[in-house]
Amino acid sequence: MPEPDDKPIDFALNARPEEPRFTVTETVAAGLAVVWVVAVVIYVMNAPEGSGVPGLVMTLLVVFLPLALIWAAVTTLRSVRVLRAEAARLQATVDAMRTAYVNAQRNGTAGLRPSVEKKLDDIARQTETALATFTSRRDAGLTQPSADRKAALVAPPAPAPAEEQPGLALGTPAESLRPPLSVADFIRALQFPENPDDREGFRALRLALEDRDVAKLIRAAQDVLTLMSQEGIYMDDLRPDRARPELWRRFAAGERGRGIAAIGGVRDRSSLALTAGRMREDPVFRDAGHHFLRTFDRMFQQFEKNATDAEISELADTRTARAFMLFGRVMGVFD
Repeated sequence: MPEPDDKPIDFALNARPEEPRFTVTETVAAGLAVVWVVAVVIYVMNAPEGSGVPGLVMTLLVVFLPLALIWAAVTTLRSVRVLRAEAARLQATVDAMRTAYVNAQRNGTAGLRPSVEKKLDDIARQTETALATFTSRRDAGLTQPSADRKAALVAPPAPAPAEEQPGLALGTPAESLRPPLSVADFIRALQFPENPDDREGFRALRLALEDRDVAKLIRAAQDVLTLMSQEGIYMDDLRPDRARPELWRRFAAGERGRGIAAIGGVRDRSSLALTAGRMREDPVFRDAGHHFLRTFDRMFQQFEKNATDAEISELADTRTARAFMLFGRVMGVFD
């Protein structure tokens, strides 16, 4: 791995150029003020006496009003000059940071990669390894009492006997023998593992992938999370507003529009703008987003029927739900 340049990069974040005490503009203004005062003094000395109080008031206005205007203009010009210098300094800082980042990428300096990106790479590799090695392991979580393993999804009604096709003598499918995915495991799987050592997260993810319907949502969420990470958008950085569980239930019942707009609680303008731009320019990103929204909508309709308000609030705080809020805002689901 190439070593980063030992020379420190000075972005001049705290450096401020020293300004002269008096500039040309202020010197000219001071000269004009002196000339004006001298002219007014000469006028007062030569003015006829007996003008009284009104004459005194007018004299004071004539003396001080132009002086006030002159120095107001000087102060404004000085503020504009300071702001321009500050803008130039900030622009130089941004250019230096951009140059340093481009050089680091060009040199392949792995040590300068964002820690979040390395974390996602480690989790992805650990996920593939764990899923490959867990297939033959007996899961202790399946031995939990049935009261703690409430099914996450409501199974569709079984077809009537007259509508069923004649079955073949091939034995009972393995899917029919597998216990249903619990609410806790479903929510934990939608959060994805926190780190390579998150054994509980990998256990829940493996169980979710064994369910054919839930696996579709997991893979769709994984696709959009990976695509958004390419834009520097990570769900852990978002802090969406919390919506009441009854709004989520109304969404599951089919309501759309401004009545449930509080569900789309993501307010981060940068993430919204980057996602909207990628949606317009990248058809693969757009198709993945639409597929993810449809899959989440279908799965949540089944989940809501069997979930409590607390469980709905817990699901709304997962990475998958935050991705849904972000894409829903961008695609106008809540408009």
